[in-house]
Amino acid sequence: MTSYRIALIPGDGIGTEVLPPAQALLDAIGRRHGITFGYDQFDWSCRRYLAEGAMMPADGLGQIRHHDAVLLGAVGWPGVPDHLSLWGLLIPIRRTFQQYINLRPVKVLDGAPSPLRNAGPGTVDLVVVRENVEGEYSEIGGRLGRGTADEIAVQEAVFTRRGVTRVAEYAYALAGRRRQHVTSATKSNGIVHTMPFWDELVAEVAARHPDVRSDREHIDALAAKLVLAPQRFDVIVGSNLFGDILSDLAAAVAGSIGVAPSANLNPEREFPSMFEPVHGSAPDIAGQGVANPLGAMWSAAMLLDHLGHPEAGAELLDAAFGALAGGVATADLGGTADTAAFTRAVLDRAGS
Repeated sequence: MTSYRIALIPGDGIGTEVLPPAQALLDAIGRRHGITFGYDQFDWSCRRYLAEGAMMPADGLGQIRHHDAVLLGAVGWPGVPDHLSLWGLLIPIRRTFQQYINLRPVKVLDGAPSPLRNAGPGTVDLVVVRENVEGEYSEIGGRLGRGTADEIAVQEAVFTRRGVTRVAEYAYALAGRRRQHVTSATKSNGIVHTMPFWDELVAEVAARHPDVRSDREHIDALAAKLVLAPQRFDVIVGSNLFGDILSDLAAAVAGSIGVAPSANLNPEREFPSMFEPVHGSAPDIAGQGVANPLGAMWSAAMLLDHLGHPEAGAELLDAAFGALAGGVATADLGGTADTAAFTRAVLDRAGS
């Protein structure tokens, strides 16, 4: 029997509704594979911020430092500016724990129709590899002359040789296990320093992987091609900002952001990695019991993969995707099932 300790951060809105289904499915699959999970739940959220002035306690990172993984629901709520919730919780976890790979798989699933006519089930299967700790989302900058006619705001992008090289190496290694094709997102025709630097370093990595086909696309053209011909892509690697935008666009191409998972990985496993659906807290449907838990379930499968249990992860996805293909779908996918009904359908397929 293999045991793991998981830090649960339900967070805000529908995060508190989709995490219990993912947890139940982890437990059900785990029992079939000799894996047990222990959970510690943390109330870190915008609700906590409003009550105590901080998204998490000062020693919060120390409290989860020795967990095997973190499973997060969603963060964000009206009344708390997004930059406070993000920089008060997600970004400190990602950066302190060196989760420098953000991995976002995208598939058009049977039962989740794409809005694109030419993207049927099985035709789109790609992964966005996003640099997750530097790039455009830096803390360097500031504002001067607040409230005056001459007010300015400066935000510096930070690209390092180490940071770009390691995310490119991860992308090329991943492509080597898939369909051997990497597309690099750039904008070196307009961003004169950081993007040519990105291009040069990605080219250096590409030269070390001659069996992997390489494309380089400007971000604006790439966004258009991702809509017009998503089938052509295998692994897309991008900076923090570009990867963030492209992965949400790709999720919409796949039918719903509600099914989209993500992993914030520390590949060396010196720190815990964090797994979360990308749909956000969705205040408009929170509390109604209709949230789609598939993104959280898929994130749990990625957690199993990262912990070294790919067979269990595949079985989890078979149960979740099978329920969807069998006609059980939540409202975001045009179905009538609520969160509980979809969860029951998946757990039935998992043999729980």
